[in-house]
Amino acid sequence: MTDIFSPEGAQYMISRIEQLTPESKPLWGKMSVDQMLAHLCVMYETVYTEKHPKPKGFLKWIMKTFIKKAVVNEVPYKRNIRTAPHFLITGPHDFEKEKERLTGYIRQTEELGEAYFDGKASHSFGDLTKAEWNNLFAKHLDHHLTQFAV
Repeated sequence: MTDIFSPEGAQYMISRIEQLTPESKPLWGKMSVDQMLAHLCVMYETVYTEKHPKPKGFLKWIMKTFIKKAVVNEVPYKRNIRTAPHFLITGPHDFEKEKERLTGYIRQTEELGEAYFDGKASHSFGDLTKAEWNNLFAKHLDHHLTQFAV
């Protein structure tokens, strides 16, 4: 698993993103490359903004009890898995803007470092360890960058 908190790990992900072009096509799935970049930004928006409402009640319990384990472990995601509604991206997005936003979020996360995230509550899963945060970020990035063959 790439260490997203290290300068090398963050740069590795950014270098993969830099290989994308507006014409990049997915090996699977329905998202365009600009939608995929916007989709990955949602992961960071849940950390750095209040844009997305947090799950409550029964949904919160389901997320913490059943879904968390699959999201924060080191097992890669399968192709074409379902996504949470607030992660669904429709319509066109500005490729360069989304690429810039995503790389900015990756840099911000690396600069804050693992100590900032250790024990920090996530949007959907409650408190996570630094290893769980790393897996959440790195696994999701890797899944979609692999989807677009970079």
